[in-house]
Amino acid sequence: MRLVLLPIALAIAAPAAAHPAGGPFTVAETGRSFAHLDDALASLGGGNGTIRIAPGRYRDCAVQESGSVAYVAEVPGKAVFDRAICEGKASLVLRGRSAKVDGLVFMHTFVPDGNGAGIRIEKGDLTVENAMFLDGQSGILSASDPDSSITIDHSTFAGLGKDPTGNGAHSIYIGDYGLLTVTNSRFERGTGGHYLKCRAPVVTILDNSFDDSQGSHTNYMIDLSNGASGRIAGNSFLQGAGKDNYSTMISVAPEGAKNSSEGLVIEDNRAWLAPAFEHSTTFVGNWSNDRVTVRGNELANRIKPEAAR
Repeated sequence: MRLVLLPIALAIAAPAAAHPAGGPFTVAETGRSFAHLDDALASLGGGNGTIRIAPGRYRDCAVQESGSVAYVAEVPGKAVFDRAICEGKASLVLRGRSAKVDGLVFMHTFVPDGNGAGIRIEKGDLTVENAMFLDGQSGILSASDPDSSITIDHSTFAGLGKDPTGNGAHSIYIGDYGLLTVTNSRFERGTGGHYLKCRAPVVTILDNSFDDSQGSHTNYMIDLSNGASGRIAGNSFLQGAGKDNYSTMISVAPEGAKNSSEGLVIEDNRAWLAPAFEHSTTFVGNWSNDRVTVRGNELANRIKPEAAR
């Protein structure tokens, strides 16, 4: 397994930069620059385009209603959206045809109902690359769109879950989307909920790192809430001691088997326990009546390979 991940330190001190004359948000197709992200988005008139974002720390947010838009950091890890919330939901609220987010950082996404997110995807396809979601409630939170897909690659989700008031969500929560793909990404320092909770019927989860050694009040590493087919492979899992639920690392259909899990393959992963973890646990807990293939995983002592629930 080979992970090439952006260091979190890049997000901590985004330096001031010389912005274009019109502002830090530039529409690539026209060359026009804007002082605010929502103005740059509005200039596309509901159509397609790429918005390039200069290094800096921003309180801007935007709601995309239509079109296909890419939000791209000029320097990955240096364009930071800090406490930026639109509609009481997220820094980016997306319900167009599609969106791409590349190289952006989202921090401190807190809202009163506990579901603040860096990205709230309500409709359309989403691609996220080289992004960071740090110290908030949720990184990516979706509604349902069974005809669309979500792809996440080389991204970091750290310090997500409950905020200091106790409200919180999951590092990633995906509703009834058609397909979820998560690759080469890392999850760590969870503060509540699951690291990856998903209701999509098909998943591809490859070559990621789930490090719960500094987690608190966390639950499952991967929760396929209603079951799924697909493949979970090449990932590493470190079970921490501060969990609210330590019984299972990967759950299949714990909330009812609405999707078929026949053909789900969980293979060639590594899982071990933090030194302070005193319990036994199960790598795959299967609440469905479907046959799930679990093979070739390297598991530490006190990790049972699988169990029917």
